[in-house]
Amino acid sequence: MPYPSPPRIPSGPRRRTLLASAAGIALLTGCTAGADSGGTGPSATVRARARAAEDSRALLARYDAVLAAFPGLAERLRPLRTEVAAHVAAFAEGATPAATPSGSASPSRAASPSPVPATEQDALASLAAAERTLADRRAKALLDVPGEPARLLASVAAAGAAHAYLLTTGGTK
Repeated sequence: MPYPSPPRIPSGPRRRTLLASAAGIALLTGCTAGADSGGTGPSATVRARARAAEDSRALLARYDAVLAAFPGLAERLRPLRTEVAAHVAAFAEGATPAATPSGSASPSRAASPSPVPATEQDALASLAAAERTLADRRAKALLDVPGEPARLLASVAAAGAAHAYLLTTGGTK
């Protein structure tokens, strides 16, 4: 008994399939290229690192201002300040000065930190609030960057949260 012949299969892909594939590739390419390598400016990762470096510089300036106003806090604040300085270096490693987003983190903010409160307790509370705010901002920002930069942001955000805790509880590292 003869077997029925199989249906004829076209020798190449259909035009509709090719168009759909091309459109999908164009969408994917457009999304990734526009987000990180559009050629018109620094990538989102470089901008995020630049902003994080600038934010850490501003926080470092706050620590310096508090230490200048209250030298008695030096033993308690020096280890935290040292870590913030390390964060500046870690973020600055992959960032360029031209990558700082306009209007969000400017050198003038780091050059003129908030005034130091009148008492040690208020100064510590102010540093804790700054650490907490920055940790929250970094936790949100890590969702917009890939891989290693996201891990760095997460790690520094966790350190900032720990700093805030230590500043409010009277503990030291």
